[in-house]
Amino acid sequence: MSMYVSQIRIGILIGALVAFAGTNCALADSPSVTAVLSNSQAAVGQTVQLQIRVSGSGEAKVPENIAIDGLEIHPTGTSRQFEMHNFTTTSSVIYNYTILPLKAGAFKIPSQTIRIGNNSLRTPELALNVVGSPGGSARSGTTTQSASAKIAFAELIVPKKTAYVGEMIPIEIRLGFDLRVRPKLAEGPEITGQGFTTQKLQQPQQNIETIGGRTYDVLTFRTAIAAARTGKFEIGPAQASAIVVIPRGQSSTRPRSPLDLFNMDDPFADPFFRDPFGSFGQQQKVTIKSEPATLDVKPLPPNAPANFSGAVGNFAITADAIPKSVQVGDPITVTATISGRGNFDRMNAPALEDEHGWHKYPPSSKFKQDDDIGISGAKNFEMVLSPNEKKSVVPPLAFSYFDPIKENYVTARSEPIPIQVQGGAVPAATLSGSATPATAATSATPAPVAAKASPKPQDILYQLPDRGRLQSFTPLYARPGFWTAQIVPLITLLGLVGWKIRQAKIDNRETRRVAMLNQESAELLRRLRRSELSPGEYFSDASRAVRVKTALAKNIDPNAVDFETAAAAFELDEGEREQLRRLFQRSDELRYSGRPNGSGTILREDRQHVLELIESLHV
Repeated sequence: MSMYVSQIRIGILIGALVAFAGTNCALADSPSVTAVLSNSQAAVGQTVQLQIRVSGSGEAKVPENIAIDGLEIHPTGTSRQFEMHNFTTTSSVIYNYTILPLKAGAFKIPSQTIRIGNNSLRTPELALNVVGSPGGSARSGTTTQSASAKIAFAELIVPKKTAYVGEMIPIEIRLGFDLRVRPKLAEGPEITGQGFTTQKLQQPQQNIETIGGRTYDVLTFRTAIAAARTGKFEIGPAQASAIVVIPRGQSSTRPRSPLDLFNMDDPFADPFFRDPFGSFGQQQKVTIKSEPATLDVKPLPPNAPANFSGAVGNFAITADAIPKSVQVGDPITVTATISGRGNFDRMNAPALEDEHGWHKYPPSSKFKQDDDIGISGAKNFEMVLSPNEKKSVVPPLAFSYFDPIKENYVTARSEPIPIQVQGGAVPAATLSGSATPATAATSATPAPVAAKASPKPQDILYQLPDRGRLQSFTPLYARPGFWTAQIVPLITLLGLVGWKIRQAKIDNRETRRVAMLNQESAELLRRLRRSELSPGEYFSDASRAVRVKTALAKNIDPNAVDFETAAAAFELDEGEREQLRRLFQRSDELRYSGRPNGSGTILREDRQHVLELIESLHV
């Protein structure tokens, strides 16, 4: 009975895990499509692999035939990959094609439509440069004929014989072992030589191949190299070590060397290979090497653009900014994406074409590769910009690189990003549609109209008719000017009382602001005297302490204080100004460069110098 209950519990647990995995699969990212070439350069007759990767969907309709004049493109099968990150499972289906160039030229593989359910996605456009001579590729190592007489072989395949400094060159290392020696790789392949850098080797592809009538287990490792200097030098050889099971001599106690097997005309004639249990065999470590390859490296042309940082390849740039409506001095996060194929490790962030009116901070970067060896993908740069004046657009971002196919420098530019920056100098407030009290009084009381002068007779009889007009006058309280004259002093009095009340509130608010800033300054100094703060927290508190002290000294907003304002407020000498500049620069780097907590520790002497500088700031 207990066993039956345990089986029920196990079934429930398995069902829950399946449901949980299904839920996470459903919550995976939306479907996406990308496409890459195994090599962007080839020779006539030399095949290139095209991979279309569909992620986040198990069913997709891809083109069966891709027709391009001068290229033969055929599908060669599919493979599936599963990845799990934080219990979220994602799957990818890779559709493989083989491209056979029939003639030389620069070819464009247009964007292909991939249908996933009711949605249609597009692959990126790819470029393939084909040279006329098949000698453009170098393949070193044992040949097919020589491999047929060996139990193991190694090959180093370099597709180019000439390249530029810094150009990424994809290469392959092929290790083949006869299946009957039951090989186990002991030490992964490595490429010897100097003058170039090598990308990290990825997990190999394993295939069963028949060469010269023998069946081999072939491991194919892909990586990329980049020359660090000019000249002609050797790449390789590539070498690896493996544990194989070799025959044990029955008439001698000395084990047979693997090299003897390599040199035998028919090493598999030994009885060992007919023993399915290997009772006549023993494990032994063997090392195999390929032949080296030669590479002629040319220097980059002179007169490179000012913002060229060493990127070699083919790239495109796009940019966006958030938020798009800010005040002067507010931060704007600009994200620039540089995609393509090349040496992304030598790529610096793009630069603003017009930096006038902008304050920028060090950028952070993140690279997402599209292939197995890291030479195709997209690199995202995040930089924080702060406008110092009204702006309507973020200027284009420029990025320069060297194109080895065109053999010249190219400067790619993003589109300007429309934004709205408000603030700056605010015009003086004006009273529209109203007048000052004095003006109101003047306008409310009509100006007396001068009576037309006429000679009056001196005889009293002529004055008698005017008597009634003189006695019939309007009462004073009924005249408009009377109440206007009363209202003006009243408004003035009310305005004076309101101004007094407002001034008292301002004084009270200012008193509270000063008290809060003094309290914050004391708290910051107390924190700075502690030793457990990380570099990011320490320099953030230190720069804030300088801003608060400057705000107290000059009665300004601490958020508006920068290095120049603080240095001018305290009249620092050259040495103190430099120390303060480094303090602000370090704080900005840790805040905006993608490393919010900093790394490492701060020396005790450096902490003491910063604290002494802050405590010495007095007007």
